[in-house]
Amino acid sequence: MSEKVDAALACFREGFNCSQAVLSTWSGEFGLERETALRVASSLGAGMGGLGEVCGAVTGALIVIGLKHGRTEAKDKETKEKNYALVRDFTGRFRSRNGSLICRELLGCDLSTAEGMETARSRGLFTERCPRFVRDAAEILEEIL
Repeated sequence: MSEKVDAALACFREGFNCSQAVLSTWSGEFGLERETALRVASSLGAGMGGLGEVCGAVTGALIVIGLKHGRTEAKDKETKEKNYALVRDFTGRFRSRNGSLICRELLGCDLSTAEGMETARSRGLFTERCPRFVRDAAEILEEIL
């Protein structure tokens, strides 16, 4: 594994959520302090605040793509299209590896319910499956950046 992939996994294992792990690993390259990156991504873990929607590793990666390739002028349609193409590339690769972008589908339980959250915890899904999603997001980011 690369240094970036290792760093993202280490951050996740430290106790940060999947989105925080991915975004904070790349944040410094784009002038975003690690602490700020951790704050920005803090609401996106477990599929956006525990809703089980889009996987936090994916949302963290999409923010990184935006940091590198996002537009800063409303009329810059070329940059917008390049950014969106990279988003489609990233999400296609992630979906191909994992079958979905949706947290509840990746984990097989609905985190937006108390029962689903308990299922995820009791089955160790956050420690068994989520590191793979963080790793995949980091690997794909390295490939497309």
